[in-house]
Amino acid sequence: MQEAIEAHEQLLASNPDLPDSWYNLAYLQQHARRYNAALAAYRQAIERGVSCPEEVHLNRAVILAEYLSRTDEAERELHVALMINGRYVPALLNLGNIHEQRGDRERALDAYERVLAIEPANALALARLPNLQVTTSVKDPMIGRLHQAIARPGATAAECADLGFGLGKALDSAGEYDRAFAAYSAANHASRLSAGPNGVRYDRVAHERYIDRLIAAFPEPVGPSATAAGSSAPLFICGMFRSGSTLVEQVLASHPRVTAGGEIDLLPAMAREHLGPLLHGSTGPIEAARLSHLKTIYLDTLAARFPGAAFVTDKRPDNFLHIGLIKLLFPQAKIVHTRRHPVDNCLSVFFLHLSHSMPYAFNLLDIAHWYRQYERLMAHWKLLYGDAIHDVNYDGLVTDFQPSIRRLLDYCELPWDDACMAFHRTKTVVMTPSAWQVRQPLYTRSSGRWKHYERHLDGLRAALGHPLG
Repeated sequence: MQEAIEAHEQLLASNPDLPDSWYNLAYLQQHARRYNAALAAYRQAIERGVSCPEEVHLNRAVILAEYLSRTDEAERELHVALMINGRYVPALLNLGNIHEQRGDRERALDAYERVLAIEPANALALARLPNLQVTTSVKDPMIGRLHQAIARPGATAAECADLGFGLGKALDSAGEYDRAFAAYSAANHASRLSAGPNGVRYDRVAHERYIDRLIAAFPEPVGPSATAAGSSAPLFICGMFRSGSTLVEQVLASHPRVTAGGEIDLLPAMAREHLGPLLHGSTGPIEAARLSHLKTIYLDTLAARFPGAAFVTDKRPDNFLHIGLIKLLFPQAKIVHTRRHPVDNCLSVFFLHLSHSMPYAFNLLDIAHWYRQYERLMAHWKLLYGDAIHDVNYDGLVTDFQPSIRRLLDYCELPWDDACMAFHRTKTVVMTPSAWQVRQPLYTRSSGRWKHYERHLDGLRAALGHPLG
C-alpha cells in the first residue's frame, strides 16, 4: 500500500490535473489510516472535476464521522452530496444513521422513508424502521411489510439478513417471541450465506489455541512504571459484545471530565501488527522503544480526535483480548469490565446483525463457545491484575444504580457528579446498536430477557454449563 501511495504522489506531483488519481490516492490513504491526508486528496478530486462528486462527499463523510468524530462536518458533506444528487441513496442511508446515533428519531425516520420513496425494496432502510417505530401487535403493517420484502423474488441473502433482523426486532417488540426467534435464526442463516459460497465458519479449535497463546504470552503482571500514562491514559471499557458497555460509557460520558470515544479501532490494529510474532513464539517481548512509540501514536490519535479532553473512553468490547497489550502500554490504565447474565448476553449477540469478522455470532452454540473462551481469558487477566480491573455487572447496575455508579467513579478516581444519574439526557453520538436504549431512563426489561425464549435455549444452556434462573 505504501508503494501505491508513493506512486500516486509522484504521478500527481508532475501532473496534478488527474481527478481520478486524486480519488485513488485518497482511497489508499483512508485505508492506511491517514485520514486528514485522505480528506485533502478527496478535496482535490472534487476541485479538479471528478465524476460522481456525490460519492466523494460521501467518502469524506464516512471518514469524518467514523474515524475523526466530526459528526457535524460529516452531516454537511452528506447534505452537499444530496444537493448534487437528491436521489443518492447511500448519502440518505448514512444521514439516517447519523441521526440515529444522535438520538434524533424523527429525522432518522425521514431519511429512511426518503430512501424507500426512491427504492421501495431497499432492505437496509426498511430494516432500520423497527428501531424507530414500536410495534405492539403482530397485525402491525410494519411486520407485513418486512415479510413481503423477505419473500420478494430476487432478494439476496444479504438483503434477507438485514430484513430478518428487522423482523425479529418487530416481532419481539410485539411479544411474538417464538416467531421472533425463528426470524432471528433465519436472519443469521442468511447472513452466514451472504459471505459467499463457503459461508462463514467459526473455528473453535483455532480460537482456543489463540486464547492459549495470549495466556502464554502474558504470564506475569506488568508492574507500575515511572513512565505510566497516569491521567493521559484512556478509560478502557471491555467485555462481551452486548454486555452493557454502551450504558457504562454513556454514564461515564455524562461526567464533565469524561469524553465518549466509542469503539476505537486503534488498539486491535496495533495488536494485529505487533502481537503476532509474540503469540507465535518467534520473537521476544516487544521492545521498550517500540512500546513507547505505540503509546505515543495512541495518545496522539486520541488528542487529535478529542482535543482538550481530560479523559476519553475507549469502549471497544473485544479489547478484553488485548488487556495484556493495554497494560504494556498503559500500566496504570483504568479497565472497566462489563458483565451480564451469560444466557441473556449470548442471546443478545444472536439477535444482533454482526459483521462476518465475528464468525461465532451466527450460531448460539458457537456464541457459547466464544463466551467460555472469553471467561477463560478474563479469569487469567483477573488472576494477574485483580481489582485493577473493575467489574460492572449489568444486571446489578440496572437494579442498584447509584451504588454501582459510585463504585465505578471511585475506581476511575472521578468525583461524584449528579449528571451521571441522568445519563439518558447526555448529548453524545452513540455508534452502537444500543444507541436508542441509552437515550431512555434506566430500565430492567433487558435483564432476564431469556425467559421469553426459554423453550429454545436448552442447547445454549448446556453449552454454557449455566443453569437458567
